[in-house]
Amino acid sequence: METATFAAGCFWGPEVTFSKVNGVTKTAVGYMGGHTDSPSYRDVCTGTTNHAEVVQVEFDPDVVSYKQLLDIFWDCHDPTQANRQGPDVGTQYRSAIFCHTPEQQDEAEASKKAQANTGPFGRPIATIVEPAPTFWRAEESHQKYFEKRGMMSGHH
Repeated sequence: METATFAAGCFWGPEVTFSKVNGVTKTAVGYMGGHTDSPSYRDVCTGTTNHAEVVQVEFDPDVVSYKQLLDIFWDCHDPTQANRQGPDVGTQYRSAIFCHTPEQQDEAEASKKAQANTGPFGRPIATIVEPAPTFWRAEESHQKYFEKRGMMSGHH
């Protein structure tokens, strides 16, 4: 199994999207890239910890490739918005790909470049590609948030 981590705005929706992908065996939401340890959702929402809301995906590379996951990432949010997605504004909603291996870093950079050149967005891609720092798992109430509420559409 391999791990991939994406920040695509509020983490509830992307978790639903990735959990439905064939080959994805596990998903978890949490926080990455900030400067405090074990942040709470409330801390992160203040925007002062600089963490991004992320979905961490465990996947079987024989079934789904990292490149396919990147394509889903580009599709499930607007990567041209630096620190916002729709009504959600702040550094915690930034668009980022946190890479777990040098190979992921290379693939993510190439994928981002392809989006910038040929993507449907027509604006510069704001997505940050960087090595994955510590993953802080979010509180249990945020795991599978929509599923627990019987809302599997992924829209809030």
